[in-house]
Amino acid sequence: MSAPQTRKEAYRAYRERRAREAGPGNNKRQGGGPQAEDRNFRPQDHGPVRAYARDVVDARRSVSEFFLYFSIAVILLLFLPIPEFQVVVTYVIWPAMMVTIIAEGIYIARSVKRRAGELFPGDSTVRGVGWYAAVRQLQVRRLRLPKPKVKPGQAVPRPRS
Repeated sequence: MSAPQTRKEAYRAYRERRAREAGPGNNKRQGGGPQAEDRNFRPQDHGPVRAYARDVVDARRSVSEFFLYFSIAVILLLFLPIPEFQVVVTYVIWPAMMVTIIAEGIYIARSVKRRAGELFPGDSTVRGVGWYAAVRQLQVRRLRLPKPKVKPGQAVPRPRS
């Protein structure tokens, strides 16, 4: 097959190649993005221990997931020209928010690591699961990857091991 001579021929060949790739029986390009399969995840998201940690974090609401919104609000509040208000925001609201987030991160990390250790005895990937859960909790829920499978308040499914 020779190279296309015109732009029109090149585009026609491109469309035909795309149609062949996306033809029946080949659903590679359908679905709008990666599905919930381990092979589509980043390497740090692989495995049943990490899936369990994601489900535990996604099944609960936390103050930490609103950290980005709180930070933007604090920055905007600092622009108000009231010095007393700026002092309160800087020395009371911001530190209280940081202490809350750190305490919540420690709590979720310890509880996820303890539960994962009980559910997956002898699994070497339990080692970093606490930090993984704490960092996931800091992310805005809609921006978490892999996407949450569990709704807030829903029971965490038993892991498949």
